[in-house]
Amino acid sequence: MPAEVASDESFTDVPESLMLPAEAAQVAKAVEKRRREFGTVRHLARRALAELGMDPVALLPGAQREPLWPAGVVGSLTHCAGYRAAVVARAADVHSVGIDAEPHAPLPEGVLEAITVPDELPRLAALRAADPSVHWDRMLFSAKEAVYKTWFPLAGRWLGFEDASITLAPGGVFRAELLVAGPTVAGVELTGFSGLWLVESGLVLTAICLPV
Repeated sequence: MPAEVASDESFTDVPESLMLPAEAAQVAKAVEKRRREFGTVRHLARRALAELGMDPVALLPGAQREPLWPAGVVGSLTHCAGYRAAVVARAADVHSVGIDAEPHAPLPEGVLEAITVPDELPRLAALRAADPSVHWDRMLFSAKEAVYKTWFPLAGRWLGFEDASITLAPGGVFRAELLVAGPTVAGVELTGFSGLWLVESGLVLTAICLPV
């Protein structure tokens, strides 16, 4: 992420007591795993917001389970087994951000077929042949998750797996081409995103930042 984006991450969960009351009420009936990941990513987000000079605030989910950020802030949260992370920025600096973390492991059987469009499959096959040490199917899934998280605050509507075509490239970069009409951002229709990927510590990580 560029310098104007604040971030924080953790490989362990924080105590549930660090949730603000309104957050705790949201997950009061959830299982312990859900409560811990929900509370930890919001604690990380508050620490990142503090880097921007902002006071602590409850971060509640919206109608589509998206985090509702304070006015003038954009951000993204992610969590998977053994990892939590949050990124935030001022909307004056960044239009939108999206991050995703996944275990570096093959996708469950049948998932790849459900998330791909036809032109992605030969590209994945070429990547696997060139570097079989990377689980490119999981990377593709993660990139599509990052795309959705970046898209939704701008468009306010659903984006399916079939609505974006991802081109992953060696060296930690990827490009997402939108296959549906995108929202207008700064007077221009959005047609895609550029992002970064990383494999580290048993994780697949993807990130997109759309600066102003």
